[in-house]
Amino acid sequence: MNQWQIGDVKVTRIIEMEVTGGTKFILPQADREAIKPMSWLRPHFADEDGNLIMSIHALVVETPTRTMIVDTCIGNDKQRNIPTWTNLQLPFLNDLTAAGYDRMKIDTVMCTHLHVDHVGWNTMLEDGQWVPTFPNARYLMGRKEFEYWDEVDSDPLNEGVMNDSVRPIVNAGLVDLVGTDHQVSDELQFESTPGHTPGHVSVRITSKGQHALITGDCIHHPCQIEKVDWSSSADYDPAAALQTRQDLLNRYSDENVLIIGTHFATPSAGYLKHDGEKYWLDVR
Repeated sequence: MNQWQIGDVKVTRIIEMEVTGGTKFILPQADREAIKPMSWLRPHFADEDGNLIMSIHALVVETPTRTMIVDTCIGNDKQRNIPTWTNLQLPFLNDLTAAGYDRMKIDTVMCTHLHVDHVGWNTMLEDGQWVPTFPNARYLMGRKEFEYWDEVDSDPLNEGVMNDSVRPIVNAGLVDLVGTDHQVSDELQFESTPGHTPGHVSVRITSKGQHALITGDCIHHPCQIEKVDWSSSADYDPAAALQTRQDLLNRYSDENVLIIGTHFATPSAGYLKHDGEKYWLDVR
């Protein structure tokens, strides 16, 4: 568990899983020989052999008046096309409770996008039915994002997600479809970061002159900070995703904005730096 304080806002990372290797299907250009020269990735984001280290986690965001969560991982009991993600039986909810968070007191769930590893704990299996995990929360989803996945045939990676992790929330009347610049609270606002999916958003936090950005999947792994042209195999529009990454680097490098990566392994956050030739993440 990592925690960060941004003014009056506390962000707490709840890990579902953290893995080394087996990630080339997401970032096919990130082979071991390409990763080894990027020494700044070690030891947090790659091992000595050049294997990537990645995390799947949720981020609880506390403001003085709200308790919210950003992205809800893969979830238990879900049947998925990736063998290591199917029918999981992981202690995510126990870990959430151990961190001091009662799922019944979460008031807002923010979905940066509707991929398999970001909406799984939207629901949980109860008496053979998918029910809301956070029944007292409003679930915020981008309208453009929802409408795309509601109509398109699921790609193999995302098969089944709408039926077990999204539509049950809609049917329960808990979903608010919002714009990509939606103001969530006084401290939080969505920021449009398209390309990975049609309506992908990141989450900007501002409090007492301090700033942070929760990335979602506009940057999957810190190696894409140096190799900005490396696109994910899961990107809906690789050209738009590349432009988004470049825009973020231009906007936030050498600024006092904490970048919290939705798949960045422990310690998961840092500041973008630039020396005129390359970018990297200065971890904190």
